[in-house]
Amino acid sequence: MQINLPEKRYYKIGEVADAFGVNASLIRFWEKEFNSIKPKKNAKGDRRFTPEDVQQLKRIYELVKERGFTLEGAKTELSKSRNLYQTNEHIVSRLEQLKTKLIDLKNKLNRNAQ
Repeated sequence: MQINLPEKRYYKIGEVADAFGVNASLIRFWEKEFNSIKPKKNAKGDRRFTPEDVQQLKRIYELVKERGFTLEGAKTELSKSRNLYQTNEHIVSRLEQLKTKLIDLKNKLNRNAQ
């Protein structure tokens, strides 16, 4: 799904709903159902969605509307992908640490060879 939103820090609920072609009430419903969507609210209570919220809504839209997942199924799928992301983040961090150690070792070997 392609969503057309200008690049901004925050989006109004109407902008987000229009981008997805759904009612604002569905966006509010998904906000209640999925803990990962946490729009900021101003003093009046108007919701302001971040680009990260929009990405999360896009993932929910794809799972529920396009792939036919139930809400519970979508929650499970999002949980799996979140855990996979955290695992990948940990692996990348460990690889960067290993790379730093190997570069240090290489530099020491080069100094000793001279």
